[in-house]
This record gives sequence, structure tokens and C-alpha cells, in this order.
Amino acid sequence: MIAFVQGPVAAVTPGSAVVEVGGVGMLVKCTPRTLAELRIGQHTRLTTSLIVKEDSLTLYGFTDEDERATFEILLTASGVAATMALAMLGVFTPDELRRVVAQGDAKSLTAVPRIGPKLAQKLLLEYKDKLGAPHGSVPAQKPIAAGPAPWQDQLQAALVGLGYAPREADEAVTAVTPEAEEQAVTDVGALLKAALRTLNRTR
Repeated sequence: MIAFVQGPVAAVTPGSAVVEVGGVGMLVKCTPRTLAELRIGQHTRLTTSLIVKEDSLTLYGFTDEDERATFEILLTASGVAATMALAMLGVFTPDELRRVVAQGDAKSLTAVPRIGPKLAQKLLLEYKDKLGAPHGSVPAQKPIAAGPAPWQDQLQAALVGLGYAPREADEAVTAVTPEAEEQAVTDVGALLKAALRTLNRTR
């Protein structure tokens, strides 16, 4: 098993990053939250989980061990593939997700793309005894490091990475821009949640 990858970031796309390890580019699928913090050329260390199938080997990368462990627990539910588990961690931090499950908050869980009310109720039951209680208060979102790309581009890429069409992503970015500019918010994690709320209202 590959426990982590460490090295300079060679490339970043809406759904993955390439980390150079010993002269080899390792393709790692990550959450939009993680990708928003990566910068090409900068050194990074991602905790990883390797998914092995008959026709593929896919590496998933996370900011820390808690996120990786939560990802692997999410995969234990029937019908939850790696793409959906990654989407859940794109919307919620591990502790936020534990809080949602502990409170039986199906409505919040439907903020994740492709999770409707029925599936949300089913997942709440399956995860109730697996995720455990929240570790503490929900941590404040990390600010996005300064970089050449504006937060609008990062947010649009994050939404596309979660499976929304570029047009839908553009509309969601436009919808949250006035509030973000008024409050001087540039945290992609917080803005992602606001954008998802606008998308849910238009379903």
C-alpha cells in the first residue's frame, strides 16, 4: 500500500493532482478542498489510499490521516463508490460529516451531488455506528494561500470536480460572488458550501 506521496506539485486539474516522486509523476485524485490548497511547483505531502480493481489502480490523496480514514469508512456503505466518498469529503470535513451523521441530518447530506433524500437516510443508518462522534467543535475553514488564480476560478473548478456542468458551476459562482466580495471571503471551502446551497435550490 502507498501510505503517502511527497514532492513538488507538477500539475493540478479539477479532479486530481500530479505529484513528482523520485522523478515519477504520481496521479492522485483529491477533493476540491485539497486541490484548492495546492500550487504548482510547491512541495506537498498527501496521505493516500490505493483502490485496486481488475483494470485499474487509483490513488486518492488527502490532507491528513483523519480524512483518509474517513474516506475508507465511507466506502464500506453499499452503493458508495470512491467518487461519491470523495464528493462527501469535498463538501464536509471529517468532523462536519461525523456531526451530520450523529444528528441524523439527512437534509445536509443531500448537499452532496447524486445523494437524494432516500439515499441520505440510508447512508445515515449505515454510518451511524462507523464514523463515531465528532472529535470536537467544527474547525474553522483554512484560508486559501495566495496564488495567481482568483477564488472564482478555484470555486468553479471545485464544482466541476464534484460533477456539475461548467454552466451550472458558473451560475453558482456568480450567485455567491456579491456576498463573498461584500464580506471579503476568499475561503474556497466556505464558498463551496454556499455555492452548493444555490445549486440545491435550483434542482
